[in-house]
Amino acid sequence: MSNSVLVVGGGIAGIQASLDLANRGTKVYLVEKTPSIGGRMAQLDKTFPTLDCSICILAPKMIECFRHPNITLLTYSEIEEVNGQAGDFSVKILQKPRYVNAEKCTGCGTCAEKCPAKAPNEFDMGLGNRKAIYMPFKQAVPLIATIDIEHCLYFTKGVCKVCQKFCPSNAVDYEQKPKEIVLNVSSIVLATGFDTFDPSSMKEYGYSRFKNVILSMEFERLICASGPTGGHLLRPFDGKEPKSIVFVQCVGSRSQRGEFPYCSSVCCVYATKESILVKDHMPETQVHIMYIDMRAIGKGFQEFVDKAKKQYDVNYIKAHPGGIAEDPVTKSLQIHYEDIKTGQMKKLCTDMVVLCPALIPKGDNKRIAEATGLELDEYGFFKSKDQLIAPMDTNVPGIYICGYCQSPKDIPESVAQASGAAARAAETIACMIKGANR
Repeated sequence: MSNSVLVVGGGIAGIQASLDLANRGTKVYLVEKTPSIGGRMAQLDKTFPTLDCSICILAPKMIECFRHPNITLLTYSEIEEVNGQAGDFSVKILQKPRYVNAEKCTGCGTCAEKCPAKAPNEFDMGLGNRKAIYMPFKQAVPLIATIDIEHCLYFTKGVCKVCQKFCPSNAVDYEQKPKEIVLNVSSIVLATGFDTFDPSSMKEYGYSRFKNVILSMEFERLICASGPTGGHLLRPFDGKEPKSIVFVQCVGSRSQRGEFPYCSSVCCVYATKESILVKDHMPETQVHIMYIDMRAIGKGFQEFVDKAKKQYDVNYIKAHPGGIAEDPVTKSLQIHYEDIKTGQMKKLCTDMVVLCPALIPKGDNKRIAEATGLELDEYGFFKSKDQLIAPMDTNVPGIYICGYCQSPKDIPESVAQASGAAARAAETIACMIKGANR
């Protein structure tokens, strides 16, 4: 029997579950696939409906996780195998090599400054570049460099070693190997988060063909002060400020064409938030939101939408967009749509379009489900034992789920559910101890 818990996923839900358990005195292992915890929330500029700085809320929790004596961070790591049962799980974890000694690295950034090789920056949704040796973002936790061997000149061509030469701490280690870690835990909490649907296959929207058609997460990085444009919202094609922007809802979601028929839950309100951010940055810019139904379900959400309409003059259009065309000279866009209220076909010209795509389960969910014996629903989310009375429980006793990996939800709901999953995991430990003392 073990008194420790494994939390899988270092986003806001995984962080909250880890902190709740650790503050109870429980030993926690927090496993994150990428080099830093933080998840999707770290990429956001503001949160709705309060418009608070996202990283300002998240960063203190990340630091607390890192410094907490009861939490061990296993970043750049993945679950390989799970055996056992509630109270006694054996979990094999593969920790990938950073090729940087974590104990020596101070996070000074000298290696990245000197590195000559560039690669698309995943944190900025590919809109900017990073170096082959990098830290994901300025507030990364842990603040340790990682070498991307696919773009590193030493690993691809056998030349360079500039980062090793200039590292003041002598932390670069090209000989690092993958490491297998076996943990014995009483229960497992899964908080793997979500991915965004790539609408390139939906040719009518022109994403990846028209430069001024972007995704909502790309917008978040453009509007954020830490993003590739320093927070200046500029058209990707010519770097000019857009005079009009259209947000298109339900791209790939609520679809009967075989994409994702469910509602992604947060799109109506985050599009509203992004519209307000546009008006705050550029008050003269016209902003339109094309939606099917307004689903602003949450505390203060409808009032937030009303504020966008009345105070910021955001124009909500109940519409079915039929397609987007591009002017070959100006690269401005024309949206052809059906006005649902009148049934008429109309056209709207704009400088820029922001698509709000379906938010979908992580691709890793299938692999984790196979390793743990968990059931997935028809969309790929982890299946709850009962959606109403046991939403955090799964078909495998001792394994719990929370956040977006269970079903579409916003940040406050994910945090609340994470605390619930942590309580269920602690309950498993308590039951095992009680049983052992009988």
